[in-house]
Order: sequence, then structure tokens, then C-alpha cells
Amino acid sequence: MDKPSKERGLTLVYTGDGKGKTTAAMGLAVRGAGRGFKVLVMQFIKSPQRTYGEKLVFDKLGIEIHQLGIGFTWLKTPEEHRESLRTAWAYAKERISKGEHQLIILDEINNALAINTFPIDDVLPLSEVLDVIRNRPQGMHLVLTGRNAQPEVVELADLVTEMKPVKHYYEEGISAVMGIEM
Repeated sequence: MDKPSKERGLTLVYTGDGKGKTTAAMGLAVRGAGRGFKVLVMQFIKSPQRTYGEKLVFDKLGIEIHQLGIGFTWLKTPEEHRESLRTAWAYAKERISKGEHQLIILDEINNALAINTFPIDDVLPLSEVLDVIRNRPQGMHLVLTGRNAQPEVVELADLVTEMKPVKHYYEEGISAVMGIEM
């Protein structure tokens, strides 16, 4: 792997069991847009059927964001999830290869790559993800979020931050809070 450089573009990974992975990446999107970067966010798990705060504000700010998933749900079949991942990955590869953005966020792709309850390697092959990271257009920064980042992704990354839970209000029975989780 090449030495990290601003000119090449950096690969950043936010992973771990703690809260804040997507939040950190969305902060980078805002920071990048503030510096004139063309930013693209693709969410691999979140569904366009739900409304999320980042989508609402990014639409106002002109940051391109696409919710390509069908949600964290057990109400969908494995084949529905597989088709969603197939479509999301094809779209992500196409958009990355165009080289139109300085910052691309692949939100929750680590979660998708870690699915082990049904086969995914034929629809979201880890080998292809690694090739895309290695061969992305010059100057493009990539951010990959989600729990359980694959060791090969961690190895390729220039920065890896692991979010670790210490205390969470879920433990006290407080469910998702509007403006914090959604």
C-alpha cells in the first residue's frame, strides 16, 4: 500500500460497537463541503422509507446523499437484502469510478460486509471493495463506516477509529432519540 498522502486521497474507517460512526462521517461531509469539496454519501443499510436528520440537512446544504438500503429489519427476506446490497454496490462502484467527488462516504458498508446470516460475497464482494479502495481516482477520500470492519479493510485504511461503548442511555430504556439517532 502506498504511503498515506493528501494527493492520493485517504481512506478513513469508523468502526466499533459504540455510537458515533455515522455521526463522525457526517461531520466530515459537512467539513468537506465547507472547504468546497464535492461530497457524496451512500448509505448501505438505511432505507429511503424512513426520514433521517442527516438527509434533511444535507438536502438543504446541497450535499448529495442516497439511502440505498432496506433498513435494519428482520421483516425482509435475505433475498431482498441481497438485492438491495447488489444494487447499492453497483451504484457505489459506478459513482466512485466517475471521480466527480473529493469525498465519498460509504455509510454502514462495514455492517453489510460483515453479514453472516446469508451469503453476500456474490453481491458485495470484499475483494471488489478492496480493489475499489486501492484503485479509486487520485485525490478522492473514502470513508467507510459500520461495525465489524473486515481486517483487510482495516489494513488498507490510513485512519481507523474504533468507537467503544462506555455508557449508553439504551441501557436505561431510552429508545432512539430524534435528532440524536435519526
